[in-house]
Amino acid sequence: MSDASPTVLKGRVAAWAGARGRCPNCGRGPLFAGWMKVAPRCTACDYPLGEVETGDGAATFIMQITGLFVGGGALAFNLAYQPALWVNLLIWPPLALIMALGLMRPGKGLMTALNLLRTRAN
Repeated sequence: MSDASPTVLKGRVAAWAGARGRCPNCGRGPLFAGWMKVAPRCTACDYPLGEVETGDGAATFIMQITGLFVGGGALAFNLAYQPALWVNLLIWPPLALIMALGLMRPGKGLMTALNLLRTRAN
């Protein structure tokens, strides 16, 4: 297959490309033009990525996932070991920050891909 006729990704492949930060339309070009800013167009297939609605869904899910794991971990840790307050402050806020920032970009890429698939299906 030549570069003149790029493959249009579907389903799980498109979602996986978005989660990896690649264009969910072709899987080759970058999805982001910065840390969280979606590129206006794909450099490989020229798809208008900037027109895909991303919304705040990724941030909402990331906050819930982070809260579940960090909050649950903190609760279990405190019930098991009863550490001093400074130990909790040393462990849980940095872990929450690292987890949220680590999941944010793949989450936004996944939500962008899912929204692209939804609009393509209509």
